[in-house]
Amino acid sequence: MDIKLILQIIGIVLGLLYLWLEYRANIWLWVVGAAMPIVHGILYLRQGLYADFAMQAYYVAAGMYGLGVWLCDRKRGKRAAGNRASETEAERQIAPTPKNRILPLMVVFVVLHGAIYGLLVSFTDSTVPFWDALTTALSVVAMWMLSRKYIEQWLVWGVVDAVTVGLYLYKEIPLTAALYALYTVLAVAGWLRWRKVYRESVA
Repeated sequence: MDIKLILQIIGIVLGLLYLWLEYRANIWLWVVGAAMPIVHGILYLRQGLYADFAMQAYYVAAGMYGLGVWLCDRKRGKRAAGNRASETEAERQIAPTPKNRILPLMVVFVVLHGAIYGLLVSFTDSTVPFWDALTTALSVVAMWMLSRKYIEQWLVWGVVDAVTVGLYLYKEIPLTAALYALYTVLAVAGWLRWRKVYRESVA
């Protein structure tokens, strides 16, 4: 079997598991997320998606950070609930993105996009530097938002996923493109669920 096909299949399995855990706001998403960068990194490098390849190292670091943040949240939740915290209690931290964080996040995205685009144009043979830089910069922002359990992280991921579908079709990795098409739909479902959880928590 072709290595590209094998990597895509493994990536799909891990990706679906990761997305389900994220949808449930389950802390194990960070553990699964540590395995995915290895598989995806090899695939992206083989297909000339250099920014996406480099992004995998960030995913590992961001995963460690996110796991630490969520573990701290869980400990605080257990103390508040007398060591009887449930999954609903674990989801208690979900909230909208604070208004004072929106502009800084936009600035970070613009700066990252420009910097990554410049690096790709100057130092690689990438045929899709603008779009590769776009999805990478947005992913950095979305990953940090996920670590803080901001509801709108789903919307940012939705944009990333939609653009990635076209990018991966162009790069001839259709199974992974199909996975991201599913991600796009599930990003909307995830946003709706997290918004519902938040509204119930403040009702």
